[in-house]
Amino acid sequence: MSILGNRVLRKEDPKFLTTGGEYVDDLPLDGAAYVTYVRSTMAHARLIAIDTSEAETADGVLAIVTNADVEADLGSYPSDMAALNAAMVRPWLAANTVRYVGEPIVAIVTEERYQGEDAAELVFVDYEPLPPIVDMDDALQAAVKLFDAAENNVAFHIHKGKREADFSGCDVVVRQRIVNQRVAPCPLEVRAAASHWGDDGRLNHWASTQGPHSVRDALARVYKLENDQVRVVSPDVGGGFGAKGSSYPEELLLPWIARRVGRPVKWAETRGESMLNLGHGRGQIQDVEIGGTRDGKVLAYRMQVVQDAGAYPRMGAVLPFMTRTMLTGCYAIETAEFTANSVVTNTTPTVAYRGAGRPEAAAAIERAIDVFAAEIGMDPVEVRRINLLTPDVFPYKTPMGTTYDSGDYARALDAVVEAAGYDELRAEQRARRDRGDRKVLGIGLSCYVEITGGGPSQEYAAIEIRPDGSALARTGTSPHGQGHVTAWAMLISERTGIPIDRIEVIHGDTDVVPQGGMTGGSRSLQVGGVAMHEAAGELVEQAKRVAADLLEAAPEDVVLDTAAGAFHVAGTPAIGRSWADLAQSANAIEAGGLQVEHVFQSVGATFPSGAHLAVVEVDLDTGKVELVRFVAADDAGRILNPLLAEGQVHGGLAQGIAQALLEEMVYDADGNPNTANLADYAFVSACELPAFERIVVETPTPLNELGAKGIGESGTIGATPAVHNAVVDALSHLGVRHVDIPCTPERVWRAIQSSGA
Repeated sequence: MSILGNRVLRKEDPKFLTTGGEYVDDLPLDGAAYVTYVRSTMAHARLIAIDTSEAETADGVLAIVTNADVEADLGSYPSDMAALNAAMVRPWLAANTVRYVGEPIVAIVTEERYQGEDAAELVFVDYEPLPPIVDMDDALQAAVKLFDAAENNVAFHIHKGKREADFSGCDVVVRQRIVNQRVAPCPLEVRAAASHWGDDGRLNHWASTQGPHSVRDALARVYKLENDQVRVVSPDVGGGFGAKGSSYPEELLLPWIARRVGRPVKWAETRGESMLNLGHGRGQIQDVEIGGTRDGKVLAYRMQVVQDAGAYPRMGAVLPFMTRTMLTGCYAIETAEFTANSVVTNTTPTVAYRGAGRPEAAAAIERAIDVFAAEIGMDPVEVRRINLLTPDVFPYKTPMGTTYDSGDYARALDAVVEAAGYDELRAEQRARRDRGDRKVLGIGLSCYVEITGGGPSQEYAAIEIRPDGSALARTGTSPHGQGHVTAWAMLISERTGIPIDRIEVIHGDTDVVPQGGMTGGSRSLQVGGVAMHEAAGELVEQAKRVAADLLEAAPEDVVLDTAAGAFHVAGTPAIGRSWADLAQSANAIEAGGLQVEHVFQSVGATFPSGAHLAVVEVDLDTGKVELVRFVAADDAGRILNPLLAEGQVHGGLAQGIAQALLEEMVYDADGNPNTANLADYAFVSACELPAFERIVVETPTPLNELGAKGIGESGTIGATPAVHNAVVDALSHLGVRHVDIPCTPERVWRAIQSSGA
């Protein structure tokens, strides 16, 4: 009986539920000093002077570092990618100019952590204020340039499609401006790192990261070392959501500081620092046009995006590329056009955040479909049914050149509509309106398709059999809550018959695992999991050759009984050899033991999809929105472990709903953050969420042996537009056409007042 597809409990959980995880800041590091950063209190200003004289005499201070010290040794801070505007260079520490509140200016090294906090208060920074740019439209107009060497404030530009999308055959053309607001990732574990130079000259580094190998590679480049001269260890990681997918100056500086003070150093940010410096997500203004016929067929779609890159362009600046990739969503639209400009502003730099460009695409097309449906007076379910791609078109190439692998979009839509009792909900909505109830009902839908796996990529897996017959597996993926230890053990057990509790999976140490990719973009199962699956298959074939010698048979005559965990000659099950027998045999030892290393190369990205339906109640007197039901049908191909899949979907739904109703990183006109802590930033909790109703839809991909697509971001992508549409739907009878997210009580109340109803 196959173990795949079963609800196997997570092997990781007993530790987290008893002794707890071991995070970077928990690690003992003998003789370690502590690093504290002095940060800018202004969004945009010229640095006139930095006076550290008083701080230098404070208790416990070992060193005080400015950018001039660092840049003399390390040169310029490395850019994230070549596509970004090369004139927009970030310094290691602020030099001459500060460009956002929280930007690090000075590094202080102390014997104890609290001493660094005290000394930081003694550093005097003399600022000359400069005009700040917070609004993206203002940045695009370039009345003020943030970088003198740059021609304007545009960090990245992209255009795809016909120069003029063809709206000529449309009976109706509707336009809508949509704001996909800036959000903070808020992982439970903030950023932390530590560095130590060994007596052998090797650099040892610990990091809370989604990819220790990418950190190793970055450190090797910065410090001009070979990769094998750097060891990076990523212990337990308390969340990342994409923001820990790349390195930051505060982390990459630690080896330089450790060398300067001649001892190990540690650094961990506070929650306040995390809110201002861990890269933010989203941050798009979207101007959309959608056109079609009166009978509901969409013919043309255009989107113009202004993306907020923050003060220094990073990964977030190029994410419109992913928005473009998924522009037309699940729909057969004949002509489409996309233009984007990423601009720098005096705010925290933006990076990848759960979904990374794809939620923005789904939010736009799903709002556009609802706006179009309202304009032609047709039910939004029917408009979607008319325009959804059908299963017979796959593989399907969109107007943006994206090739979808497989899907059954109408099946997911029909499933949520039926499960929710859509007709009954509409009847209840009409009844409340007819009675004049002050608490009205809204029903919102979204159909989404997203890209996971990120195109051709590779991942490492290795398995060895110990003398007692247990297995040790090494994976290049680096989980931070996804359940890889359980999932990879299931895959190995399925092919080898070794019980899950006798399979150890290790990760997160570049000395133990020689190569690996970042855990992000929902790539893990379809790349790392397939690598482990194939490695287990190779191991079984290797073991058959050893068993054949012990059984005095030909390898092709040897079979593995996975239920018994034993090899025998076909037709002779009574005489067999266990994994322990094979591991201890002389011929296995002479061959170097039973072990394999495998690198899987994927052939392309996969495209999960689904449909979500949200039901909200809106109080017309206060504007308060309550989410009362949420039904989700998510199709991630073949499901390995439903329990792990549900965990990913539930987490994604919570984040997507939070963006629709609560979360927003707000700056005032001077660039001061108004939501710099979890008292002011509305972080979602279980109190704001109903019990989710899940429907499983499986359309396997033909692109890998497991038929698996990614599921880590699906909930995030479908949930936001479903809830957003539900809120607008609740107010539609009042003449409200659109409300920007997050749909806070104040924003909804103002929309009601503006409607004049």
